[in-house]
Amino acid sequence: MDFESAIDAFAGHLEQVRRLSRATVKAYRSDLRDFARSAGGVMPRDVDLELLRNWLWEATQRGDARSTLARRAAAARAFFSWAYETGLTPHDPSLRLIAPKKAQTLPTIASRDAMTALLDTHREAAATGDPIALRDHAILELLYGAGIRVSELCGLDIDDLDLDRATARVLGKGDKERVVPFGVPARDSVHAYLRRGRPTLVARSGAFTPAVVVGSRGSRVGPRTVYELVARVLAPIVGAETIGPHALRHTAATHLLDGGADLRAVQEILGHASLGTTQIYTHVSTERLTSAYKLAHPRA
Repeated sequence: MDFESAIDAFAGHLEQVRRLSRATVKAYRSDLRDFARSAGGVMPRDVDLELLRNWLWEATQRGDARSTLARRAAAARAFFSWAYETGLTPHDPSLRLIAPKKAQTLPTIASRDAMTALLDTHREAAATGDPIALRDHAILELLYGAGIRVSELCGLDIDDLDLDRATARVLGKGDKERVVPFGVPARDSVHAYLRRGRPTLVARSGAFTPAVVVGSRGSRVGPRTVYELVARVLAPIVGAETIGPHALRHTAATHLLDGGADLRAVQEILGHASLGTTQIYTHVSTERLTSAYKLAHPRA
C-alpha cells in the first residue's frame, strides 16, 4: 500500500475507532503527508528511524514550534503503531523517536473587572438594536459564560439551547456531547439576539438555517469571524498581540476555580477527558494568589 492510501486508511481508523476530533485527524493527516513528501515517496514498509529523525530535524531548522514538533512525533508514532498492528509494516520504526516536549505555558486570561467592563460595553452596544452588535454580545457572553470552544459555539443549533434552564447541548472533541450551563447575563443576551438580531440576519440569506450564531449574510458563522471578534476586543485588555476565543475559555475556567468551584465540576463543564488538563487552571489561580500576596503583604 502506498503512503497516501495508508494515510487515508489511518485517518478512517482515527475517526471511526479512536473517535478523535476532526481537528486532530486533519492535523495528523497533514503531518503524515508532509513526512511522505520529505521521505521522497518511500513506501511505509521501508521507513526507518533515520528518516523520521531527519524529518523532525528539517522541521526544527524551519523554526517550527516545539508544540508542532511534539504533535508531528505523536502523529508518526500513532501511524506506525497502527501500521505494524495491521501488518502494513514489518516493524515499528517510531519506537525510539523522541521529540522536544511541549513548553508548559500558563494560559492568558483576563481579570474579572476587565471582563465585566468588556461585556458591559457590548451590552450597551447591543441595546441599540443593531443585529451584529446583538450577535457579538451573545457570542462573548456564551464563550465566557459557558466556557465552550469556538467549534462548539459555531456548531450550536436552536434546538441545542434551553433558555429556561440556561443550558446548551454542545458537541465537543471526539464527537462527545455534553450539556453546559451559562449564567443569566448570557441567557438574556442570547434571548435578545434570537428575538431581535438573528431574524434580521437570517432574512438576508433567504434560506433556512438551524444555526444559533449566523454571519452578516445569514448563514452559519465560521470560527474565523469569532476569532476576529475576540482578537479585536480582548487583545487590548490582556496586552497580547494575538489572542483567540480560547482565551475566554481559559478565563472562564480560572474564574470558576477562583470562585471556589470543584475541579471535577470544571472538568465536566469544559469537557476535558483528563483531569490533568483542567489542573493547569489551578496553577493560574495559584500564580494570581502569589502575585496578590507579594503586592499586598508587608512581609512578602
